Amino acid sequence: MTSIAIIGAGPQLGLAIARTFGSQGLDVALISRNRDKLDDLVSKLTTEGITAAAFPADVLDRDALTQALKDAAARFGSIDVLEYSPVAGLATTLATPAEAEPAQVQHEIEFQLYGAIAATKAVLPAMREAGAGTLLYTTGAGSIDPVPQVGNVNAAAAALRNWVLNLHKELDGTGVQAAHVGIDVSIGTPAVPGFPTAQPEEISPVYWELHTTKRDQAELVFSL
Repeated sequence: MTSIAIIGAGPQLGLAIARTFGSQGLDVALISRNRDKLDDLVSKLTTEGITAAAFPADVLDRDALTQALKDAAARFGSIDVLEYSPVAGLATTLATPAEAEPAQVQHEIEFQLYGAIAATKAVLPAMREAGAGTLLYTTGAGSIDPVPQVGNVNAAAAALRNWVLNLHKELDGTGVQAAHVGIDVSIGTPAVPGFPTAQPEEISPVYWELHTTKRDQAELVFSL
């Protein structure tokens, strides 16, 4: 049995990805900061016949994140797919490029890029040894087409995107796929009036495509 670890698992996109992969027979490891919220997601998936387990960890705590992934691998035998999409939420202070202080950019770099690197280092050696695996990383489309109002977030997202595209090239021929997913819509409800909005279930099949039929692609952008 194969498994997917979803970092930043929540009730919208994370749950939809869990359902997409779980419905195809993958076990699901859910990782985020809040144990109670994770347990609720596990309960929902279990009632749907999907095998899932919670592994609480904060992506800013590298040791805890690494241990959570090790525990998930021990529980399910291996981690065959990693999906990284944590959301900083209220911990994020938005700033334009001209307004941003270095610390405001650094926080986002720690959260988006460094957390992704730590997670990858925890699972990639086993994938390389097996000659198979999938590494998927999510950002908003501001990583590709920046929006000044969220300049500090976009800078970190662009750094993550660049790193993923490089990783895709590095892993060419190893059997391990690395890809970036850029989401150019609001998820669930509009972020601002009139902005394109999609439901999580409309977006999650993109991840399955990258894992299965589009393994040669380094990036997919979801838009309406």
